[in-house]
Amino acid sequence: MVMALDGIKVLDLSRLAPGPHCSMLLADFGADVTLVEAVPGSSAKLGGGGAMRRSEAADRAAADRAAAYNALGRGKKSIALNLKEDAAKAIFYEMVKSADVVIEGFRPGVVKRLGVDYETLAKINPRIICCSISGFGQTGPYSNLVGHDINYIAVGGALGVTGRPGQPPSIPVNLVADFAGGGLTAAFAICVAIIAREKTGRGQNVDIGMSDGVLSLMTSAFTQYFSNGFAIRPGSYLLNGASPFYNTYECSDGRWFSIGSIEGHFWEALCKVIGTEDLLPRQFNQEEWPAMIERFKGIFKQKTADEWMAIMSRFDICAAPVLEMENVVTNEHNVARGMVIELDSPVGKVKQIGVGPKLSDTPGMPRTTSPLLGQHTDDVLKGLGYDDAKIAALREAGTVG
Repeated sequence: MVMALDGIKVLDLSRLAPGPHCSMLLADFGADVTLVEAVPGSSAKLGGGGAMRRSEAADRAAADRAAAYNALGRGKKSIALNLKEDAAKAIFYEMVKSADVVIEGFRPGVVKRLGVDYETLAKINPRIICCSISGFGQTGPYSNLVGHDINYIAVGGALGVTGRPGQPPSIPVNLVADFAGGGLTAAFAICVAIIAREKTGRGQNVDIGMSDGVLSLMTSAFTQYFSNGFAIRPGSYLLNGASPFYNTYECSDGRWFSIGSIEGHFWEALCKVIGTEDLLPRQFNQEEWPAMIERFKGIFKQKTADEWMAIMSRFDICAAPVLEMENVVTNEHNVARGMVIELDSPVGKVKQIGVGPKLSDTPGMPRTTSPLLGQHTDDVLKGLGYDDAKIAALREAGTVG
């Protein structure tokens, strides 16, 4: 089966979630991704996105199981190199000659010190595309500051619009910056750079700042701000908890139910089903919203979330239960859409989340589960012309793992 990114070779130097998520997306659509990982003991401990270290597991079976369920590493190979050594850099440079993309997620300046920065690699392969993923980007006053998702969404504006009035902001796990502003944005940018290369014949450097990605996600919100000065505050906006028709309500079973009936015909259908027809002409009377919300709270407390879904789904109402993780993966719609899949692995079949975008002619498809760290070192080196004796010597010297 032809895949959209067949023939694209990616070298992934990244460690934490955004980079591995980016290369997972590329691998799902056919890219040949090789994780270039640290030899155990040669650098800081890897994050959860890379291959599983044999030395970190009590035994090989535990390592196999951890790797099998590590979806961020699926569809990839792994070579372990100590890039602080010239011999390892020479191996990496040989890999770069036939590569299309290099992904890295270090702090600004690290790749320059290692000698694997864009300027260096472009001399070896002018068609190479280098993608750097960092919290605040490669330039600017914050570029060298440390941080995590919560800090990037704080600067990017997303954290400041969440939560309820007078309460702390709601922290949306590490989805918005790491995975959306970072990994997903980087995958998009890499594909754009690949298309651009077909026109220019040259690769280029891609600078992904996760705070930039968050701001990009906030485009619509800032369109209003730039236009009329309206600044969204927590729980004070139609779309973040102020309105009764775009909100969540606790049900009799303690679970939650979401309502998103903004448009007039959806609002009308909702009011008719829950018996609040008197509110029909007052939908956008904001002074009445708090009282409406309290009334809705009492109504939704009368039935379970599943009972409400059974009722709402029969009418033209924007509504759905708030699914807990254990219910997300058994939900009939998610299963039918192929968003829960099974892959063969050394420990048998394992479940993972499937591929989001559905392409009719070149669909994405995870091909293998995550490798163990250095699992393909020998294969990659032999492909570069190294014989068994040379590989053994490199391993003995700690150059490869």
